[in-house]
Amino acid sequence: MKNNILTTSSKIIEILEKSLNQEPLGIEDGVSLFKSNCLPLLGLAADCLRKEQVGDLVTFVVDRNINYTNVCISECKFCAFYREEGSPEAYVLSKDDILQKIDEAVGLGATQILLQGGLHPDLPIEYYEEMLKAIKKYRVQVHAFSPPEIVHISKIYGASIKETLLRLRASGLDSIPGGGAEILEDRIRRAVSPNKIGWKKWAEVMEIAHSLGIPSTATMVFGHLESLEDRVRHILRIKEIQEKTHGFTAFIPWSFQPTHTQLLREGVRDEATGVDYLRLVAVSRLLLGEYIKNIQVSWVTQGHKIAQIALNYGANDFGGTMIEENVVRAAGVSFKWTEPEEIIRLIKKTGRPAAKRDTLYNILERY
Repeated sequence: MKNNILTTSSKIIEILEKSLNQEPLGIEDGVSLFKSNCLPLLGLAADCLRKEQVGDLVTFVVDRNINYTNVCISECKFCAFYREEGSPEAYVLSKDDILQKIDEAVGLGATQILLQGGLHPDLPIEYYEEMLKAIKKYRVQVHAFSPPEIVHISKIYGASIKETLLRLRASGLDSIPGGGAEILEDRIRRAVSPNKIGWKKWAEVMEIAHSLGIPSTATMVFGHLESLEDRVRHILRIKEIQEKTHGFTAFIPWSFQPTHTQLLREGVRDEATGVDYLRLVAVSRLLLGEYIKNIQVSWVTQGHKIAQIALNYGANDFGGTMIEENVVRAAGVSFKWTEPEEIIRLIKKTGRPAAKRDTLYNILERY
């Protein structure tokens, strides 16, 4: 047993040395890290990389998530938010509804508005254009429309992805959220979101957007049907896209929330613990290396305390205040927006300095 432990530790140390020396890691390396029982060692190595790449500053953004519709034809099994068209709970926000929400958010200091919605079968591209144009009277970053939404809008519009993005950008689109990534492996996507675009189409949207100067984030939803190999492959595919485009501003992993979802009704539960989350954050930093410097914690799904610990496992960003959030809340997660003063307090409790940022990680105010 002792020899097995020493052999395992020796292998992990070798992989960690490769990462710290900026040598690329492969799928086998990543799987070994996920299987390792040396979690504190992974955290220490990831934290060293974080410190080297971005320093000690922990950032956050004041934002609001506005879901313009919950009507969706995708019907993803991990989603508790969507409704079918005609459901008594279905809605589409009017322009006035959206502007009222933004008025409130700006009054609370928001600099970012995240707009995402279901894949509504009937909304024309003019709906999105009018919404964007109305929002641009505010001094906020419009962070809107994940790749599945972009593809859906392009199909309704009857144009290419590039033409659709150009038209949306002309109306006020500034950047794109990384939603719809889930796990970038089609075997898993067919099982959890069979009506959604494949991983290559997701990557195509991101590459086209980046080529047009539209930056984006990248996300990951783990803890459902994927294997450790799938998790590693997802992270490495994000890295490969970034090597080509340099358009991702941050990586944001969060765990599957099962309540009220079809997956739970099929017997799939969230098997990801707080330890699994910390390991995922650390391994993400080690696999991504210098390519994506900002890794965001998910306090909405993990809670404030795990989010604080994650700052010592390779993360450097506390995410947003989230004046409003509906998708995760629909899955039964207790949600309350966190005021900037509380986020600053939580960050400082870790012994690190805090700063408010904008969507593109420009520092607005240090504390």
